[in-house]
Amino acid sequence: KRKIQGWIVHPPDFDASKKYPLILEIHGGPFADYGDRFDFEKQAWASMGYVVLYANPRGSTSYGEEFANLIHHAYPGDDFDDLNSGVDAVVAKGYIDTNNLFVTGGSGGGVLTCWTIEHTDRFRAAASLYPVINWYSFVLTSDIPWVAQYWFPGNPWDNTDQYMQRSLTNLVGKIKTPTMVMTGEADYRTPISEAEQFYEALKLLNIEALLVRVPEEPHGIGRRPSHHIAKMLYVAGWFEQHKAK
Repeated sequence: KRKIQGWIVHPPDFDASKKYPLILEIHGGPFADYGDRFDFEKQAWASMGYVVLYANPRGSTSYGEEFANLIHHAYPGDDFDDLNSGVDAVVAKGYIDTNNLFVTGGSGGGVLTCWTIEHTDRFRAAASLYPVINWYSFVLTSDIPWVAQYWFPGNPWDNTDQYMQRSLTNLVGKIKTPTMVMTGEADYRTPISEAEQFYEALKLLNIEALLVRVPEEPHGIGRRPSHHIAKMLYVAGWFEQHKAK
């Protein structure tokens, strides 16, 4: 066991004797970190009445080389347990409505959002933003094809099993969670074809799904302020729609 850090944003006029819905928000990268820095999106969701949790699962930077490399040739993987234990820790505080847990994240966080709902059905709805869904197609369409040399033992055709086992299509049959996928149409990092694959898979499984295509937006959906706001409102709207009354 090792300790990881997480941060909680409370809604305005927070009252610990009440029960609040929770959003778990997962960072991308996956080599990146969260800290005690102002975060506009999380503050906006908190202003809507959510408790927002964000944490640094294995693979995050700023904890040293060994911690960051725990995901070497193993991503996504046990990072789910790190994130899920964070949710458990906040639920244990007693002010979370456990019928209204939600999960979202962008890029690497979109990957882990999909991975999370493949490993638990505790979340009422999920919003996966600009994820990678199929590592094989990703390496052949992304503007960073070199991940084949670093995150994998080599090219996809020589390591098909590795690529398929770690693709989000592999365990998609386990999903029961209503899921929104959202990517910019000018995203060359995680091309929109990735989001389309996940959306179609969920449709084939008769899982409630929504695909949002944002015109002219690159990776991150932040080129236009109006699109950045729309992204946050789409996520909040999807969660609002799926709240247990």
